[in-house]
Amino acid sequence: MFDPRPLVDIATAVGREAGALVQRMRASAVVSFDTKSTSTDVVTAADRASEQLVRTRLSELRPGEPVLGEEEGGTVVEGLTWVVDPIDGTVNYLYGIPWYSVSIAAQLDGESVAGAVFEPATGRLWTAARGHGAFLDGAPLHVSATTDLSLSLLGYGFAYRPERRQRQAETWARMATRVRDLRRAGAASLDLCSVAAGRLDAYAEHALGRWDWAAGGLIAAEAGAVVRLPGSSPELGEDATFAAAPGIADAMYAALAESGFDKV
Repeated sequence: MFDPRPLVDIATAVGREAGALVQRMRASAVVSFDTKSTSTDVVTAADRASEQLVRTRLSELRPGEPVLGEEEGGTVVEGLTWVVDPIDGTVNYLYGIPWYSVSIAAQLDGESVAGAVFEPATGRLWTAARGHGAFLDGAPLHVSATTDLSLSLLGYGFAYRPERRQRQAETWARMATRVRDLRRAGAASLDLCSVAAGRLDAYAEHALGRWDWAAGGLIAAEAGAVVRLPGSSPELGEDATFAAAPGIADAMYAALAESGFDKV
């Protein structure tokens, strides 16, 4: 029987190495940076160096297995593929906000089976293997027990294009009257981990890349969250990512749909 736990060990070791590099490079990496899809979508030298390190180490430890990374691309194939976000939360990294991560997941036939999300600024490590639970620094994770939508804390994000941000802002304004509060932290992998830890009761966002949710989505699911990945939530939009504690998942899903989340 396939045991994904050794893959977590590899993701952890490589993620720690990449995180150390990211921290060493920060002072120089944020001086000069480029943009991608829009002027607000930034990429630093550390993003590229981190991904190259991960690719090199994975080729040594798991030769022949393909890698899909945010900066250098790739494809998900049948069998095992590694999915890498070299710095998730680059804008936070750029501004010195310590909420960013190195995210590495192993996907089997396109579904995550092992993952590690490492926080370089704090040294915290989030991990999960399919069927074996989720952990923060070795301690088991469990989603919140909330059952009241009006007392729930919702994490969210924005797309990069201004016209879509405007529509999203209108949706979040409508949601603000239906939940306890909202949080925009700026790193999808860590937002999903926060659902796993009960620090958020739910999280929803559009237009994430596979590298954004591959590890964090598995960690949330293994901690007990209801997780819906892009392509599985037509009422929220084809590119929606959704994770929530079971006690409020249906109500949160319905509230987002009623608030026009699918229209953004």
